[in-house]
Amino acid sequence: MTVERWERRAEVPLILLALAFLGAYAWPVLDPRLDPDLRAFLTAVSWAVWVAFAVDLGVRLLLAEQWRRYAVQHWYDVALVVLPALRPLRLLRLLALVRILDRSAASSLAGRVLVYVAAAAGMAVGLGALVVLDAEQDHPGANITTFGDALWWACTTVTTVGYGDRFPVTIEGRVVAVVLMLVGIGLVGAVTASVATWILGRVQAERAG
Repeated sequence: MTVERWERRAEVPLILLALAFLGAYAWPVLDPRLDPDLRAFLTAVSWAVWVAFAVDLGVRLLLAEQWRRYAVQHWYDVALVVLPALRPLRLLRLLALVRILDRSAASSLAGRVLVYVAAAAGMAVGLGALVVLDAEQDHPGANITTFGDALWWACTTVTTVGYGDRFPVTIEGRVVAVVLMLVGIGLVGAVTASVATWILGRVQAERAG
C-alpha cells in the first residue's frame, strides 16, 4: 500500500527527529540553570519536530484509502499532534526503534522476546526517569530532585520492587508511576508466556522426533 511505503521511507527520519526531540526535551530537565537563549532554541527545536510529526500524519491520512479508519487505528498519533500539551509523550516515537531492532533479531521466539523486553525496559526506565524528574524537581515537597534519584526510582518501579525511599508527590509523577508499573507487569508476563511457549514447543518437537 502507498501509506505503508511512506511509513517505511519516513521511519528513519522520524526516529532521528524523535532523538532530536529527546535531546531538546531532556537538556532543560537535566540542567535547570540552562542559558535562556539556549532554552529558547531547544524549545524551537521541539516545536519544529512537532510540525514534522504533524506533516507526517497529514501525509499518511492523505495516502490512506480510508483516512477516518486509519485515524481511529492510529489515534495515539492523532492525539500527540492535536494536543501539544502531551509533548513529552511524543518520545514514544522512539518505539519505532524496536521495529528496526526486530529486523536484526533472531528468528526464534526467545530472540524476539529478548529484543522487545530489553528495548521496552530500557526506554521505559530512561523516559520515565526524565518525565518524572521534569514533574517533580520544582515541587517543594519532592524527594526526586536529581536524575540519579529519578533513574533509581524508575528502575525499582518498572521491576515492581518499589523500595519506597523515592516516590513521586505530584499528580503527573504518580501517573508516570502507574504507567511504569503496568509496563513492568506486562514485561514479566511477556517473558513468562514466551518461556512457557518455548518449553512447550521443545517438548512437542521431541515427541514428534
